[in-house]
Amino acid sequence: MRKLDCTALQIGGTSNHMHILCIKHRTITEAKVVEEIKKSTSKWIKTKDHHLNNFHWQNGYGVFSVCPSILDNVKNYIIRQEQHHKKETFKEEFRYFLDRYGIDYDERYIWD
Repeated sequence: MRKLDCTALQIGGTSNHMHILCIKHRTITEAKVVEEIKKSTSKWIKTKDHHLNNFHWQNGYGVFSVCPSILDNVKNYIIRQEQHHKKETFKEEFRYFLDRYGIDYDERYIWD
């Protein structure tokens, strides 16, 4: 994140997704942040075990803005991912966010 001039506030997730709460520098796009994170973590994880040589991230991603007044709530949400997704799956929750914020999507392309 330092290379991108972004500040990570909280990182976490589960076996099938991750969340990164960060302060993004105004001169970098969300797409560039995601691209760099995927690229560097893919290279890193492949050095950890030869069974991970075929590791790859899915093509898609989601980016949402967060109001500064709820940063602590979002940090806690990220920390509690395992517990949270016992009640609602990641896919259910992601669909909810897309629908709630009026984001058009095609189901065929968001889970590849």
